[in-house]
Amino acid sequence: MDPNDVRCCTAFDGHRLIASGDLAGVVAAAKQVVDAGAAGPLLIFDDQSSRQLEFDFRGTLQDVLARLSTPAAGIESPVRGPGRPKLGVVAREVTLLPRHWAWLAAQPGGASATLRRLIEDARRQHGGRERARLAGEAVDRFMLAMTGDLPGHEEATRAFWRHDRELFMRWTEAWPTDVREHVRRLASQAWDDGSAS
Repeated sequence: MDPNDVRCCTAFDGHRLIASGDLAGVVAAAKQVVDAGAAGPLLIFDDQSSRQLEFDFRGTLQDVLARLSTPAAGIESPVRGPGRPKLGVVAREVTLLPRHWAWLAAQPGGASATLRRLIEDARRQHGGRERARLAGEAVDRFMLAMTGDLPGHEEATRAFWRHDRELFMRWTEAWPTDVREHVRRLASQAWDDGSAS
């Protein structure tokens, strides 16, 4: 995951919350904990997806923060191909059956314009459901990383997917406070997104 795509994140040293907020602030707080001899594991999560973010904490704080805005070593920037890169248009391969290509060719505006319209229509129609699915996956991802070894993990997971808030709260009650509060916040957001769809 590209750290430049992350708006907000949360860092934990073991089960203890270090910081939550903008990427640079959280990385700075994490660097301070690393330098102080963090017990670990030190994990930083994207707040939206709960994907783990990896950072190189070697050197000074300025070194670490400078690396946030540069591409990872060994990763070359993508070759510019056809399309309109200044508008954010990215050319990629799409594989369709011949009948799909024939249908697209018959549409006004061509294949690319038709595919963009279809995607925008689907996003408008199913946006809430998609947000709920992604939020649910974020809860699942965080729980797998942080609570997999805690008592009641499986029961809490089942309660989450059944949308049983009361049972979920009961199974998570004995968990370390910082982890419990974070996972409850993620779960509430996922349930709220699901009820809005």
